[in-house]
Amino acid sequence: MTRRTVRCPVAATLDVVGDRWTMLIIRDILRGKTRYTQLRQSVEGITTSLLADRLKLLEKEGILERSFYSEHPPRAEYLLTAKGHALGMVVGALAAWGERYAEHDLAIVDSECGHGVSLIYQCDTCGRTAPRSRIRIVDAWRRPDPAVGSPGHTT
Repeated sequence: MTRRTVRCPVAATLDVVGDRWTMLIIRDILRGKTRYTQLRQSVEGITTSLLADRLKLLEKEGILERSFYSEHPPRAEYLLTAKGHALGMVVGALAAWGERYAEHDLAIVDSECGHGVSLIYQCDTCGRTAPRSRIRIVDAWRRPDPAVGSPGHTT
């Protein structure tokens, strides 16, 4: 892990999942491809050794759990933990950006109605939707105290 003077959550996340292959593995596990052979086929261009290394890293980081479905020969599937499922929002944000600005063959949709979806920011304290224009990254110690409130904020 890289030692930094500022403990930035973006940089810390990229230290774990910031390479191309890791996010594609998570994307495909979210799509239901949980076995090594399925991942090897679905993640275009990844070598077998790189896939094995990334799966081990994700397991070590608590993002995946390995579950054996066959003892002889040993065969495993990879399941997302709660920490791994939380990365679904990151994959969704990347997919939404790609749908808007890149050529694509996949789309992010609601599985019940089939319509496209949007990602939104929401206040953790009051549940209010926050438009992107109001979103800032600030020093954690400067975050307003929810008990005190912030200007223009009513609970």
